[in-house]
Amino acid sequence: MAGKQFPSLAHARPASPRGLLAGASLLLLVLLAASYFLLLSPSSPGLASPSSGSAADTAFLISLDRFLASPRPSSASSAASPGDLDAAIRAEEEARIYGDPGGAWPAAAGPLRVYVYEMPSKFTYDLLRLFRDSYRETTNLTSNGSPVHRLVEQHSIDYWLWADLIAPESQRLLKNVIRVRRQEEADIFYVPFFTTISYFLLEKQECKALYREALKWVTDQPAWQRSEGRDHVIPVHHPWSFKSVRRFVKKAIWLLPDMDSTGNWYKPGQVYLEKDVILPYVPNVDLCDSKCVSETQSRRSTLLFFRGRLRRNAGGKIRSKLVTELKDAEGIVIEEGTAGAEGKAAAQNGMRKSLFCLNPAGDTPSSARLFDAIVSGCIPVIISDELELPFEGILDYRKIALFVSSSDAVQPGWLVNYLRSIDAKRIREMQSNLLKYSRHFLYSSPARPLGPEDLTWRMIAGKLVNIKLNIRRSQRVVRESRSVCTCDCRVGNSTRMF
Repeated sequence: MAGKQFPSLAHARPASPRGLLAGASLLLLVLLAASYFLLLSPSSPGLASPSSGSAADTAFLISLDRFLASPRPSSASSAASPGDLDAAIRAEEEARIYGDPGGAWPAAAGPLRVYVYEMPSKFTYDLLRLFRDSYRETTNLTSNGSPVHRLVEQHSIDYWLWADLIAPESQRLLKNVIRVRRQEEADIFYVPFFTTISYFLLEKQECKALYREALKWVTDQPAWQRSEGRDHVIPVHHPWSFKSVRRFVKKAIWLLPDMDSTGNWYKPGQVYLEKDVILPYVPNVDLCDSKCVSETQSRRSTLLFFRGRLRRNAGGKIRSKLVTELKDAEGIVIEEGTAGAEGKAAAQNGMRKSLFCLNPAGDTPSSARLFDAIVSGCIPVIISDELELPFEGILDYRKIALFVSSSDAVQPGWLVNYLRSIDAKRIREMQSNLLKYSRHFLYSSPARPLGPEDLTWRMIAGKLVNIKLNIRRSQRVVRESRSVCTCDCRVGNSTRMF
């Protein structure tokens, strides 16, 4: 769900509202892939119960305070790019391909290697401090009534990913992704610019100026110029963040909340699943762990629950139709949402008392409410025809959610009858799966195996061969005589199957 920037949001200061070889190698890859997906299967014993962790592990403000109080990593530890970066990268890749006497490709089983840019403080630490220092003194709302700082929190994927990548290796738990200090060793380059904080907490013109500065800094880098950004990861998790300069970075890997097909948030061809990665919002409610699930089981007397804005724009217009259809139905609770601690408590309490939670489209196809429902043990009923979901190449959402078309949902009596027809055994299975899946949506410090940070890098690792293909192809195609496929020749964002 997007929140429109409110014109009076000046600096939110205390006083201001604001991827072959044949034979044995192929067999090895198949075995590795099978092992990987077995690990991630919901029936795997390793997923028997999620690690909920302490508040210090998953609470954004607590983690941020600890992060900013820790000694900053030395900038001298990363080496400058070599004079001929492309030659250095080519030599590194050939060493990996031909270095094994047995002919196997070590890179197929090794960790994803990420080079983290050390950007000037104004793009990173300064923005984090601005958020922290203004959080408690600011009560600004966006034009749709959402608390500005809460919106930053629910889109804070940039913080969680960066904080884990730059942490001392002795403190990290993830082994499938490592930070490298030499650019020629990198598979991927991470751009740690806090696009959402700058959008919401800076004046409009100041924000645009900072976007232009960040754009110039990144596009001046030799690694960017070599690949035109194809191997660069940019967090643009709020639909409006980095919007004024997006056209210059459209070949990069974007970390997104969803893919809007209406053109309201992303231009046609800017975002698509082969290139980009969908990440979950940061949940707004507390995790209902195994103990909580057991305690609330007998109290889930509400059939269907929804609390939020009852009227939205674009695809969210379905909400008002659903309200008309469901408002008088027995066992259904539909409430207008409110901001702040009271709103959070009411939403959390309602979800923990309900079997199903309604998740219609908002201004964008997705909303944080879906992930609130998942961590609350409330089975999501998704009515959003254009929705794309996080990590769907790894997770099977049919095990934890119901998908209903908008046309069916608004038919008189259809949705209530459908929900009442679902037997108790299936409900229990889905509730059990929700408990197993919840770990995939809980950001934490340190980042945990199978958490959202881990799955993000697994999704990106799956794109590597295609990324390298497109980089190499772009380096040898004669532009004047052949058509160079770019983002522009992609069809518009769509969820239909091809």
